[in-house]
Formats: sequence, structure tokens, C-alpha cells
Amino acid sequence: MAERRRDGRDVRDSAQGAGAEEGGATPGETELAWAGLVATARRTVADGLVVGTSGNVSVRVGDTVLVTPTGVPYDRLTPDDTVGVDLTGRQILGTLTPTSELPMHLAVYRATDARAVVHTHAVHATAVSTLLRELPLIHYMAGDLGGPVRVAPYAAYGTEELAENMLGALAGRAACLLQNHGTIAHGATLDQAYDRTAQLEWMCRVWLTASSLPGLSPTLLSEDQVREAAERLKGYGQRG
Repeated sequence: MAERRRDGRDVRDSAQGAGAEEGGATPGETELAWAGLVATARRTVADGLVVGTSGNVSVRVGDTVLVTPTGVPYDRLTPDDTVGVDLTGRQILGTLTPTSELPMHLAVYRATDARAVVHTHAVHATAVSTLLRELPLIHYMAGDLGGPVRVAPYAAYGTEELAENMLGALAGRAACLLQNHGTIAHGATLDQAYDRTAQLEWMCRVWLTASSLPGLSPTLLSEDQVREAAERLKGYGQRG
């Protein structure tokens, strides 16, 4: 039985002929980007940020957004499973149905200059999302995310309401927590989006650990200290 698009139509024939040209990317660029997306998705599982198929990853190539398909284990994905949509959500590549969280991914691309998005259900970050409205400034790496990490109010997964709540929490930020749900982070590359996701999970783990000791409260940084760190981080790493 042919796979169905999100709008219910059969895409086996139409998607085959659409190709990457419709989104302004060459087949070679699309193939390379898909390989990177699959590798990143598998990394989220290997590093314990995702259980089963609970997270999703996307990358923008031209005006095409490649996304993980819904309900397919990442270790089963092959080059033949490429899934791509345009910025309106219309499927232009592949036969598998895109992730149910497509509205969140598209909202990020429409509102920012992001080229990659990673969404996870990381355990420590999800735990913090149930306790706070904003992650305290427990570590200077909050500077890489734009400042204090906000928690987007809860809404059902896969809905436009969740996408709108997320955008509010993401304003001026590269990542946010989703209440009783998980994390979302974006970046200029898949590696950057993934690294920000991992850093957010680590900071949540640090805060939970430091806050767990009876009678003690963790020392927090000021927003000025985090801004200073953010400026220093711009020059971090190798040049050239």
C-alpha cells in the first residue's frame, strides 16, 4: 500500500518526479544533507537524548526542509527514505510521512535564519520542564543559547499551538524547553543544533543535581556574567 502524505494524498508518484530542484537544492546537496540528518538523528539515540522514535531532526537545504519521518527507527533509515517539504509543509520529496512535529520545525525556519533543528525528549531537560518556567543560570554555557532558557507552555504535540508557544520561548534564544515534553534547539549546522541540545540537557542535569542537596541552594550567575561568556564564546575554537 502506498504511503500517504500529511494531507492524505498518495505521494509515491508525485514525489518521485519532484526532485530537489523544486526546493532550490541539487540532488547531491540533498543526498549529503540527508546523510548528515540521519547521522545526527542516530546520535541522539546513542547519546541517550531520545528513546525509540520520540525525537526528530531537520535540516534546511535551499527552500527544502529535510525531516525525519514519523515512527521510523533511525537505524532503519536509508538514502531511499529521504523526506522533504517546502516551507509551507507541502511534501516534495519521499513517500514516508514527515514527523508529527513538522509545525515546530517549520515555525523555526520561518522565524529565524536556522539551518538545522533538533528536538528531543532528553530526560533531565524534560524533568526541569515540569518544575520551572525558566532554567536558572547555573552555567555560563547559557550564553551560547542566548541567555536564560525559557520553558514554553504545554500544548499537545504536533499542533500549531505548540509551535506558537515554542516561538515565544525561543525569542532571542537558540533553544528552549517544552513543558512536560522535551527540548528544541536550532543552529547554523546540524552539529551546532545537536551540540546546543546536548549542552541544554547537561545544564539541566547540573541544576537538578545541585538542587537536590537538602539545605543548600546552587550559586547562580548573573545575566551580565552570562552575556560576557557569550561574547567570549564567539571566539572559541580553531580559526581558519
